This record gives sequence, structure tokens and C-alpha cells, in this order.
Amino acid sequence: MIDLRRVPDLWRRCDVTVRDFPFALLMAVISLLPAFHGKGTQVGDLPARPFDALALVVIALECLPLAVRRRWPALCLALVSLGFALDQIRVYHAFAGTALPIALISAGAHLERHRRVTVVLLSAAYVPLAVALGRLGSTEGPEGFVVFYLLLVLAWGIGAWLRSTRAAEAERRRRVAEATRAAERTRIARELHDVVTHHVTAMVVQAEAARYLTAAPDRLDAALSAVTDTGRRAIADLRHLLDLLNPDHSDRSEVRMPSVGELRTLVEQTRLAGQPVEFAEEGSPAESAGSAEFVAYRVVQESLTNALKYAHGSQTEVRVRYGEKEIIVEVGTDGSGSPAGSPGGSGRGLAGLRERVETLGGEFNAGRRTGGGFVVRARIPAGSPS
Repeated sequence: MIDLRRVPDLWRRCDVTVRDFPFALLMAVISLLPAFHGKGTQVGDLPARPFDALALVVIALECLPLAVRRRWPALCLALVSLGFALDQIRVYHAFAGTALPIALISAGAHLERHRRVTVVLLSAAYVPLAVALGRLGSTEGPEGFVVFYLLLVLAWGIGAWLRSTRAAEAERRRRVAEATRAAERTRIARELHDVVTHHVTAMVVQAEAARYLTAAPDRLDAALSAVTDTGRRAIADLRHLLDLLNPDHSDRSEVRMPSVGELRTLVEQTRLAGQPVEFAEEGSPAESAGSAEFVAYRVVQESLTNALKYAHGSQTEVRVRYGEKEIIVEVGTDGSGSPAGSPGGSGRGLAGLRERVETLGGEFNAGRRTGGGFVVRARIPAGSPS
């Protein structure tokens, strides 16, 4: 049995001609009903005449082309216009005459090429039709034909307005898609910077220190083990990040994102890289901290990475205070260290942190301390959805 809930979806997948055909057929059927004789669009003000065999051909010529009004709008308009002209000259005044404004609206909306030529040809064809109706005894008068022509122009204008509206919407969606892709690329670059820079900096600093421990095998082995552990953590973090970015990943709940609960591990890793770090926490994270926890972790991570790079060996303080509505992070060095032999910065780190914090409505500032050293401070509103 066919699942009725799938019928609308199956219908939308059909070719546009198939979807338009029922309407065209309905127009033809209504036109053949006695109650609708003489109820169609008309010009010339001539008395209607009964249907004959030719009337069936005229009705078919006016109605059935509506099935292709979106696929081949020019062909539809030409056939419907021919049928309408015959309808008026034979004075059937069939309900099928209503197909002309519909065909004009569709052509105005869907015709891609030769739009001006189409308008000129239709306008030129209207003149002999008006002359023929006048010779048949039409009492419409010139002003009546002009008003009818303006109504046809209005129908075309409605289609042209629909076309421009659709084009504007397509352009808006394109811009939104481009902005979304740009934002996604920025986010990916920021995440990769945070993950890779921190671990690589630690590995470089640890490897540099290991060069001077060749005379102390035990300490050298510990230093190399620290480098290995850091590399493994980098690989694990990269895998988690790639899982998060993979659109085919089915279970996002399994993707691990760092939070403030892992700050002690982060501080310990930095200590193993040779950086003396004092860590202090006040309070506990709110259950609704959401994205604030992740951003707080990134602030501490980037700050410690910069401390390793530019103030290696400097006494570093990490203070995190949890409130009901915000998380306060402060990371500072005393300026007594020296630059490590690590790759230079890209300038993305602090700028990325400022963007993260301000996106959540917080405050971020970083600068040199009075008396030496560097300090990073961030106030991150809690309760943002993760």
C-alpha cells in the first residue's frame, strides 16, 4: 500500500509539466459545461454563439497548453493567444478565454529569453485582432480595446513582478549561503588554530628542552614521553574536531567539546611543557553555562599557548570565577620569561577569542601589565545555548 503521507513529496518530485496538466485539463472541462458558456474573458462586445465542432478545438488550444506554461512559456503563450483570437473571432466566449491572462502571467514569470520580442509581437498581433472584431460589428470602441490591452499588460506585469521577486529571493539565499560558508570556514580555521597551535607549541617547547637533557637520561626520557603524550592528545583532539565538522556524522552527542571541567588537565599539560602555572577556581559552573564553558576553555588554552610562546618560564596565573550569570577568566604572566623557539603567531588567536566572547555578549581585553607581563581578561555571559 502507498503511504499517504508520502504523496505530497512524490507529487513535488514529478516533472512540472505533469503537475500543471491537471489544471489545464480542469480548465478545458469547465469550459465545456453549459453553465460556463459565455463566461470567459472576451473583447469586442459581440453576442456569443453556440458551440460547434470547432469550439472543441479552440477550447483545447486555449487550455491544454497551460500544461507547459512553466516548461515552455513562449510556446504556451503563442498557442493560447492563437486559441483566444479564434475564440473571439468565432464569438464562442468560452470560459477557456480566461487562460490568456494566466498564460501571460506565466510567461512574464518564467520566460527567460526574448522577453521584449515576445511583448512586441503580441502587441502587434493584437492590432489585427481588434480590426477583425471591428469589422464583425464590435461595439467596443477604441477605448474599450485600449483598456483590454492595458489589462493584458497588467497580467504580464504581474508575472514580471513575480519573476523579479523570485530572483531577489534567490539572490538573498545565495548571499545567506555564502555568509554561512564564510562563517563556517572561519569557525573551522579558529578551531584548528586553537587545537593545533596549543599542542604544537607545547611539543616544540618540550622538544627544545629535551635537547639539553642528553646528559640526564631519566629526565630526557620523561621529556620525550611528554612530547609523545602531547602529540597523542593533539591527534585525539583533531579527530574529535573532524567528527564535529563531518556532515555525515550521525551522533553528534558523541562528539566531545572541551569545557571548563578540563582546565586542570590543560594546566597540567602546560606545566609539563616547562611553564610554571598557578591555577585557582572560585565557585562551580552553572548547569546552563552552555557555550560559555567552551569559550572559557578556549580563552585559557590560547592564553597559556601565548605564555609558552612569548614568556616561556614566566610565572603564569590562571584564575577562573564562576557566577550564576557569567564566567570571569583572567590569565597573566609576570614578564620574567623569554620567547620560546616556537613558530610565530598568526594574529588569529586573540582576535578569535575576542570574537568568541563578544558573540556571546561578553567583554574581552588583553594587554601588557603595569610593571611587565601580559594579562588576558574575559567576562563571558553564562546560559548561552551550546
